[in-house]
Amino acid sequence: MSSRAASFVVQCNGQEATADDLAPLAFAGYAHFTAIQVREGRIRGLDLHLERLRVASVELFGRALPDDQIQFYLRAALEVGPPDLSLLATVYSPAGEFTVAGSDVEPVLLVRTGPAASGPKGPLALALVNYERVLPAVKHVGEVAKTYFLRQAVDQGFDDAAFVDRQGRLSEGSIWNLAFWDGTAVVWPAAEMLLGTTMGIVRRQLDRIGVPQRIQEITLDDLPALAGAVVMNSWTPGVPVHRIGTVPLPEAPSFLDALHRAYQAEPLVSP
Repeated sequence: MSSRAASFVVQCNGQEATADDLAPLAFAGYAHFTAIQVREGRIRGLDLHLERLRVASVELFGRALPDDQIQFYLRAALEVGPPDLSLLATVYSPAGEFTVAGSDVEPVLLVRTGPAASGPKGPLALALVNYERVLPAVKHVGEVAKTYFLRQAVDQGFDDAAFVDRQGRLSEGSIWNLAFWDGTAVVWPAAEMLLGTTMGIVRRQLDRIGVPQRIQEITLDDLPALAGAVVMNSWTPGVPVHRIGTVPLPEAPSFLDALHRAYQAEPLVSP
């Protein structure tokens, strides 16, 4: 094993994970996670990641690990890795799936690190898919539909998929948040969705640098009047989208620049 490979870890509550540790998660799908890009050993939007894990744990398990305990486990993984890496922090119950574990069962934090990533350059074409996630506000595991619809989209000549709810509103992508541009303001879709940590970072920094933004319902019929679109996730604050379904979207370099400037304005902090 190379020294680089050895620097990445899979840890359970701050210790090297064993097969027994992983079994409740490997054979179950009742868990949630957050994805983080670490740069220089530090994290953008750490508060948003901690909030995501805390809120989702209460929703799924009835209790949450303290923030300082999670930060301790994150530090344990970062201390043995390179300064730039990708990190997945997954919370699950040792009681496993299909059980009615009470709030007295403490959740477990699994941390996996790997090479740093920055996402595709784009521009992307997104297939339209009628789909609504269960518990959309929770970033939970075991979502077979997202990978299924991604693969279906690629088979149809697209790069990925965008979801439309039963009201005809665009909500999110397979692993992405959507954002649009009307020529002067950033437009966030109004629908049930996961509020991404990168989305949270960008929104608060756009406010700080004075870029207008608003939330509104966006349907397929609204797309021709828009001046640009992107997808974003933990990899990147913006990948341009040039087509959604059959509707072309113009290039919007000033939009993309504003999103990346906002993201870079967010300070890196140590856990």
